Amino acid sequence: MQGRVLITGGAGFIGSHVADELLRCGYAVRVLDSLNPQVHGPSATRPAYLADDVELVVGDVRNADIVQRALRGVDAVIHLAAVVGVGQSMYQLQQYVDVNAHGTAVLLEAIIERPVNKLVVASSMSIYGEGCYRDVAGRAVDAVDRSREQLARGDWEVRGPDGERLMPTPTLESKRPALASVYALSKYDQERLCLMVGEAYRIPTIPLRFFNVYGPRQALSNPYTGVLAIFAARLLNGNAPTIFEDGEQRRDFVNVADAARACRLALEPRAISAQPINIGSGTAISVRDVGIRMAAVLGKEYIQPEITGTFRVGDIRHCFADISRARAALDYAPQVAFETGLAEFASWLAGESAIDRVAEARAELAARGLTI
Repeated sequence: MQGRVLITGGAGFIGSHVADELLRCGYAVRVLDSLNPQVHGPSATRPAYLADDVELVVGDVRNADIVQRALRGVDAVIHLAAVVGVGQSMYQLQQYVDVNAHGTAVLLEAIIERPVNKLVVASSMSIYGEGCYRDVAGRAVDAVDRSREQLARGDWEVRGPDGERLMPTPTLESKRPALASVYALSKYDQERLCLMVGEAYRIPTIPLRFFNVYGPRQALSNPYTGVLAIFAARLLNGNAPTIFEDGEQRRDFVNVADAARACRLALEPRAISAQPINIGSGTAISVRDVGIRMAAVLGKEYIQPEITGTFRVGDIRHCFADISRARAALDYAPQVAFETGLAEFASWLAGESAIDRVAEARAELAARGLTI
């Protein structure tokens, strides 16, 4: 399909890349964004990277009047508006629930009154909690949550009911959600609300469960953004990236260009609706390895990651994507290798500055007893 698409949160990191992708493919694009200072800085003005052809509506997704106006003449909606961050969500509960769940409800009420042809919503890998695991015999097992007592003694691995170490495997969409943070709960609320309303009002709806998205335009001074941006902020200020646990936790890093392409593919008529879809690279990388590679591409190999040996409440050990459904339902395939994407990210960083607020954020979590 083509036509006019509304992107909520579209002036941010992922949203602005989605706007570029849609414009390239002949769509008209309108963006609704509150220009949150935590993301856009204190000036809260239209970001220079937002394409001139994008119509920007400045406003909060919780404001029904603004949302209704933003939906006029719109054929499809890509709902990205959300506050993001596992750690911060554990003490700013009202903010995360209000923006993510209440904001989605306001948007959906407006869509009921002014239906669209397609609704795409950004969900998150965080709803899985721990990813999928197998035991030593190769059998799939439900991961057992790590207790505070286990973490306090520095035993980081996920273990089965008899204490045996479980082996991580690619995470399927069929895995039962295990909500380990307020952020995860709020993203699950967004996903389920959209699917529920889409089914009731016959609006084709696709939740995209994004894994760790990285690339140019990330908010470097936001200490609750993606891990690569946090590492970059540390390194640009001559500080070592700080890593929780032992650094061997594994994640799936997907380039923002691939994430944007997935959003565009979800608008196409052939896209299969009414089911969540993982959007990742399909490759697992340890967080420690990411810190080392980030330092290397920035020419700061002498700054080695600092392994803290501490745990942040709400974090999980391993989670990386099985993208088989994305291939089948969207004809999606990641096109940007991690090495290529990291080099592009480093090139963009050369013209950027960042305020390193990581120590401040860690102190906030520690003061609230949210690190072990």
